[in-house]
Amino acid sequence: MKNINQKLISICVLLLVIANTSAQGYKLPAYTTFKLSNGLTVNLMEQHDVPLISVSTVVPAGAIYDGEQAGLASLTATALKHGTKSYTKAQIDQELDFIGASIDASATKEYARLSANFATKDQKKVLNIVKEILLDPAFDEKEFDKEKSRLLVGLEQQKESPRAVIGFYFDKFLYGNHVYGNIINGMKATVEGLTASDVKKFYQANYTPNNAAITLVGDFSTKEMKASITKLFSEWKKGKEVKEDLSTLAYKKPTESRVLLINKEDANETTFLIGAPGISRNNPDYIAIDVVNTLFGGRFTSMLNDELRVNTGLTYGASSRFNTLKNDGTFVISTFTNIKTTEAALDKAVEVLNKLHQNGIDENALTSAKNYVKGQFPPDYETSGQLASLLSQMFWYKFDRSFIDNFEKNVDSLDLARANEIIATYFPKDKLQFILVGKASEIKKIAEKFGPVTEININENPKF
Repeated sequence: MKNINQKLISICVLLLVIANTSAQGYKLPAYTTFKLSNGLTVNLMEQHDVPLISVSTVVPAGAIYDGEQAGLASLTATALKHGTKSYTKAQIDQELDFIGASIDASATKEYARLSANFATKDQKKVLNIVKEILLDPAFDEKEFDKEKSRLLVGLEQQKESPRAVIGFYFDKFLYGNHVYGNIINGMKATVEGLTASDVKKFYQANYTPNNAAITLVGDFSTKEMKASITKLFSEWKKGKEVKEDLSTLAYKKPTESRVLLINKEDANETTFLIGAPGISRNNPDYIAIDVVNTLFGGRFTSMLNDELRVNTGLTYGASSRFNTLKNDGTFVISTFTNIKTTEAALDKAVEVLNKLHQNGIDENALTSAKNYVKGQFPPDYETSGQLASLLSQMFWYKFDRSFIDNFEKNVDSLDLARANEIIATYFPKDKLQFILVGKASEIKKIAEKFGPVTEININENPKF
């Protein structure tokens, strides 16, 4: 038995060494980038492990361009699949289902995205459908009306789950009228007024190859795929005007701590976020910030979770994260608690943040966080879909392959002094923004401890 145990230990150690070596040696696979005459950037990465191809497309047509029609970008992206000049929606669904392929489209705050996954043998058929969806959508009115109805039902249903909507309220409260405050899925009042004609106009104004990119990763010949993509997408008409990036416009950052109290009369819990302005995705300290946040609230054994869940039992889980965009971002602490422990949970969350600033972190904690981050790194970029998404992000957020190739080295280079500088520079300690969803009559006095309170009902449209 002793010999068997020793062998098992030896095997486990060997596997750990191999895994660590693999992580330390991970480099982004080679890929080719070129640009069509209409401005479309194309990334091609050959991966011959399995006979599959993944596509990721990003177009500057996100919610920041909604204007007063919140939800328009999202509905437009979804409606791309409602038929084309050659296919009805039913035909698209049938064709893809028959060969086991998938095409999905959606919108984020900044861009619209289309992804596809299919077998190599079906590339000609699927790529032609992808091309028609992007270049020749029909925006069938009946299908649009059905999609709009589904969205309106979803908007009503999600109000029953505070965790599903609290992030939207936070963004609106922080950014105000800035486009980063736009609610991606819209609100009932705005979505009700949207028409198929609005979607067509939004498409015509925003779906151009200028500043867009298509990435393909998988089992193909780069030379042959380059010819195919050039033929398919060169006819995509270039936009006539250079579109303004509305996200670059300044917004008024908070000058004091404030509270948004969202009344949900039947709530037995209080769901809350505590946050502040954060960082953009291409911040040069992104990796260092990620390491420190892993220790603070980014993993199960974090400072936040230890204090709010393990040591005090105030919640089933607490976390923190930096939500990054191209030109800005947010930092949030998030959790939920029984309505009777609202004050204790809020106090404890603020206390943990204050301790981070007052005490910093020690060498053992930093080493633990660094090992955790390095251990999570390579699995994020294993599949063709993950790699296609990564190349799209690199294009959109303007960071290069050095982020991947030097990842472990940059993690290892983070020393204690720099880590504590990161805390002082990027983790907020004042002017905090509190978003509380719960029964206002029971928690308003508590909310007032943390700053001036703005109170709305969860059924109201947020306007600040």
